[in-house]
Amino acid sequence: MAADLAVFSIAAKTAHAASIHEENIPDNKYDTLSLEASYVAQGQANRAQELKGALHAYQTLTLQQFEGDAAIRLTALVTLEAEDGEVRLLFIGPQEGGLKLKLNHEEILVITPGSPLGTALIGKSVGDQVNLGKRDFEIVRVC
Repeated sequence: MAADLAVFSIAAKTAHAASIHEENIPDNKYDTLSLEASYVAQGQANRAQELKGALHAYQTLTLQQFEGDAAIRLTALVTLEAEDGEVRLLFIGPQEGGLKLKLNHEEILVITPGSPLGTALIGKSVGDQVNLGKRDFEIVRVC
């Protein structure tokens, strides 16, 4: 996230500079290059701000302990297994759902409690079932 933050910050500054550059001053009412560059700059600045907030959220996050049949909540690492043996690892994080991480050659997908999958998992525990699209998965581990 820190690397993405740096990229979006630089991109926002570059797009802002393009939007106010003298070569982009409109010649007529149909010349919208400067306006378009300002929209790009604003979008990239917004994303940089979101990443800054997410980075802070993870830096200050306190990991919870999960014992036995504890209910799934924020900071849980959940292992799901389908009938055919397919295994999925999910981390319940405060932000940046969709982020994929690698741990010991395994992919972990970050989901948030407010996502449809997060909502389906919160409060459940080992042995419960959850439906992912057209497939059912059993919660086999929460740590």
